[in-house]
Amino acid sequence: MKQELSEIIQKALKVCNAQWGLDTLPDIDIEIPKNESMGDMAATIAMGLTKILKRPPRKIAEEIVEGIKGGGGGPDVLDTIEIAGPGFINFRLKKEFLHAKLAQLLTEEHSSLRTDIGRGHKVQVEFVSANPTGPLHVGHGRGAAVGNALCNILKAAGYDVQKEFYINDAGLQVKLLGESVFARYLQLLGNDAPFPEDGYRGDYVESIAEEIIKRSGNEYQNRSFEECWDFFTNYAYKMMLADIAKDLKDFGVIFDRWQSEKELHEKGKVQSALTALQEKGLLYEKDGAKWFHSTEFGDDKDRVVVKKDGEYTYFASDIAYHKDKLDRGFDTVINIWGADHHGYIPRIRSVLEAFGLPKEKFKVILIQMVALLRHGEPVQMSKRSGEFVTLREVVDEVGADITKFIFLTRRADSQLEFDIEVAKEQSAENPVFYVQYAFARISSIFRQAEERGVSSQRSAVSEDVGARRCLALLTETEEITIIKKLLHYPMVFEGAALSCEPHRITYYLQELAGLFHSYYNKHRVISDNEALTNARLYLCKAVQIVLKEGLTMLGVSAPERM
Repeated sequence: MKQELSEIIQKALKVCNAQWGLDTLPDIDIEIPKNESMGDMAATIAMGLTKILKRPPRKIAEEIVEGIKGGGGGPDVLDTIEIAGPGFINFRLKKEFLHAKLAQLLTEEHSSLRTDIGRGHKVQVEFVSANPTGPLHVGHGRGAAVGNALCNILKAAGYDVQKEFYINDAGLQVKLLGESVFARYLQLLGNDAPFPEDGYRGDYVESIAEEIIKRSGNEYQNRSFEECWDFFTNYAYKMMLADIAKDLKDFGVIFDRWQSEKELHEKGKVQSALTALQEKGLLYEKDGAKWFHSTEFGDDKDRVVVKKDGEYTYFASDIAYHKDKLDRGFDTVINIWGADHHGYIPRIRSVLEAFGLPKEKFKVILIQMVALLRHGEPVQMSKRSGEFVTLREVVDEVGADITKFIFLTRRADSQLEFDIEVAKEQSAENPVFYVQYAFARISSIFRQAEERGVSSQRSAVSEDVGARRCLALLTETEEITIIKKLLHYPMVFEGAALSCEPHRITYYLQELAGLFHSYYNKHRVISDNEALTNARLYLCKAVQIVLKEGLTMLGVSAPERM
């Protein structure tokens, strides 16, 4: 619908521009009005032209509307055109046009629902990237759900996407994990060994220590940690990383690449990146340390990259990692971080700008933590983690589909309450059940139709004149509302891709499911009227196509039976 309406407005602008005399015309922005009383679609082009033409937007809107009428645009598409507010142009679409677009959706399915806005541009999305020092918690799970859904959307929108997990395996935290495991190892062997004050205390630490005892016995019992820290650290973090990878796989998230921080150091990429900045004149020495001139790119202060003792800072590794992203040819870099990393955005942006990436090609999505509840009360921390409830525990209790969908029911940067008991309910209060049940209900309708000898799977609507005619029987208010909602999906999809906001599709699916459930409760799909039955089965089929498409983008299944 957006394309047809844009073409109609474009023709009108050319008519108007005969008097305006503009060298170039602004882009046409088509919106879906929040209030149905304002029409089916709306254009804000008049407000965009106000500064250029130096005239009231409402007057400009009147000229555009006259241009549409005078240019003969839209007789097969538009029912009415109205001007509202300061200059919104609101459009109502003809039922015949809506029926024709519904037939196109039934015939083309996915190709009519997706827009190729990516055109092969390379995008790297880094997400989760949890320290391999413990199991994933629900906050990591929310980041995984957002990142995976975003990648699905971007791929469907024509981008060349790589999903990446950055492994922080070169810092003090992984060494502290090794020290914690070493202490538990000695204690399990009967030694009175002190536990690190800031060590990791979850049950998983003891599990790793038990594995080492099975593998190596008491081989390290009489050694100090400094003598065997490399073995314990490597063994512990690799075991945790394998655990993380399994949890993510079971959650439906598989990465294209796992990038090790340690590997960046071993391959000399950290020093190479700093040398590149030095050659650009962006490093300087002060107080015995080496600094990156990040304030030149909008950061609030310059950052240390090499400390007085010659050690690299964590930031130095981040510089190398992000330079490596650009060296691999990505056009756009998207990082999904916890909300506590907000202050880190300017310094990473400064790095990417220093290496030539335009600031608009770097995007950070911040993930707020999840408040986990049971019957409205906060859930106690996990014994396994020692500090938090793990993603594995939640998925084991409510399932991956439900967990992912609920994680995607709000903006990523908004607080989210996740009530486990509500998530297990099979009711309208459970958003994923509400949507999946709409899909399953339609599957049940098809089975009933088959039992009665009615074909419910015909899809070649464009080749079947009778089928196209029967769609014209869809005239009930609820049917027209559902058709409009179905035809809005490509705009919702495009908006989700451009804004990197998967929750837009979640909102849409809940609204579509709500419309369908209400329609089903009011109107019989299968009746003695064969033509009307076929028309309504086609409508059900279209709803099912769009529900499955949206759920696929979110990484959630579409069950035929529930």
